[in-house]
Amino acid sequence: MAFDAQEAGAQLGSGVKRYSTSILLGAAVGLFSGGFWGLIFGGFVGYLISRALTKAVAAVNPQEAFFKATFSVMGRIAKADGRVTEDEIQFARNVMTQMRLTDERKREAIDLFTQGKSEDFEFSKTVKPLAILLRHRPTVKLMFIEIQLQAAMADGEVSAPELKIIEELCHLLEFGTDSVEEVIARVKAQRDFYQHGQAGVDAAVLLKDAYAVLGVDESASDAEVKKAYRRQMSQHHPDKLVSKGLPEEMIELAKEKSQEIQAAYERIKTARK
Repeated sequence: MAFDAQEAGAQLGSGVKRYSTSILLGAAVGLFSGGFWGLIFGGFVGYLISRALTKAVAAVNPQEAFFKATFSVMGRIAKADGRVTEDEIQFARNVMTQMRLTDERKREAIDLFTQGKSEDFEFSKTVKPLAILLRHRPTVKLMFIEIQLQAAMADGEVSAPELKIIEELCHLLEFGTDSVEEVIARVKAQRDFYQHGQAGVDAAVLLKDAYAVLGVDESASDAEVKKAYRRQMSQHHPDKLVSKGLPEEMIELAKEKSQEIQAAYERIKTARK
């Protein structure tokens, strides 16, 4: 193939723009240590290092990273207040069942959960690679946090030690504090909506839960309710989540969430007719 100077120039320009921060940092270090030629060499080294790191991250399977972090962090949360309860163990089992894991994958999930419970579990080292992979995948990031919140709520409410871990998790994933509070309220509402529905609780209570699932007040207009519903469905659409890095094994969890959102919206619509 003949050398295309224009195409090569375009690729070089694109690379310089993409890794500009690393090039500038390398150049600055080189300038102070070696003058003009140090500046050139430092910028080039910065470019090579940044490109290599980008390729290394891209080589990581985001779905596998999500799977491993899910069960190890779940184990860490379960152990947060000193003792792992049967409810917390059962929740992890239920997730494995919903995912329809093979025996081999189930053993792997159990091993990861056990690792998360251990005193020497390196929480930040587990979450940071996932944070890099999910930096531009906010819906998958949200799904991960929701799963961990459900794990924290497995034995009733989120305890102070569990909340501390959730907050640290959100910090590492660069998930805003205000958003965390909203997600906690919504996950609690989803749990209540499901449990109250199973128990045949009064319709008025279920309707209140339904509004909380969508994250709107009962005084919200029809347009506001529909907007909240569409936003929630967009964030939890199974196919979209899988395409952005959610393991295919977890598609049933995403389907369940979208079904709960749909059920809440239908209850509100029925009540407003």
